[in-house]
Amino acid sequence: MASSSPLPRHDGQALVVGGPTTVLDLGGLRIVSDPTFDAPGPHGYLTKTEGPAVAEDRLADVDLVLVSHDNHADNFDDRGRAFALAAPLLLTTTGAAGRLGGPAKGLGAWDTHTLTRPDGGELTITAVPAVHGPEDGERDADGEVNCQVVGFVLAGDGLPTVYVSGDNASLCAVTEIARRTGPIDATVLHAGAARVPGKFRQRPVSLDSARAAAAAAILGAPVNIPAHYTGWAHFTEGRDALEHAFDDAGLTSILCIADHGTWLSLKP
Repeated sequence: MASSSPLPRHDGQALVVGGPTTVLDLGGLRIVSDPTFDAPGPHGYLTKTEGPAVAEDRLADVDLVLVSHDNHADNFDDRGRAFALAAPLLLTTTGAAGRLGGPAKGLGAWDTHTLTRPDGGELTITAVPAVHGPEDGERDADGEVNCQVVGFVLAGDGLPTVYVSGDNASLCAVTEIARRTGPIDATVLHAGAARVPGKFRQRPVSLDSARAAAAAAILGAPVNIPAHYTGWAHFTEGRDALEHAFDDAGLTSILCIADHGTWLSLKP
């Protein structure tokens, strides 16, 4: 049985828990993105195939939870929801905040929220655009493909600037982020080429491996950490495909990938 002792903090590093779930220790703050902690099993039309590398009780000291969207279990399962709602602050989409209540604050694209760091500095979180499906996918009345999704850029003096993509499949969105935010030091890219029967002719609703490499190149980030590529049956491209795509693009040196539960530096 996994230990319930707190997971030691590793400032300036990130750890992929499984699926999209990633721990980011930045400026003395602990941030967990898209929490998923359920055991393997069915979630409606989705099937979870792997449990988390770190149990949620080891992350109870979280300062901030980021939820790119609350609509799909592979980004926000039952135990992940309970974890997020117990956190001091949850940043998410405007729609999700209305549904979740409690500690949730909704951000639209380019909205910001600033936290005070233990060292007296600040961490600014900017919500950035994401398209959860093909760029030409049918859009709802709010202009969203599939559902409302945001990514996040985290920045502060003396800290690496980190982009967390959320479930974005659009290189157009990545290009806009690169243009508007300035240099990105590290990314957490939701890859896996997730495909759902009956949606968008089964075209990916998250980055496939080639587009993950392209996103890394567009952003110019020297550190790129993939997430969201294993743990659910509808993820169709895993670690091998990511390594091959970055190698094909001549970008192996900027791909940072390891077994889930491994700390990775957010600095080159």
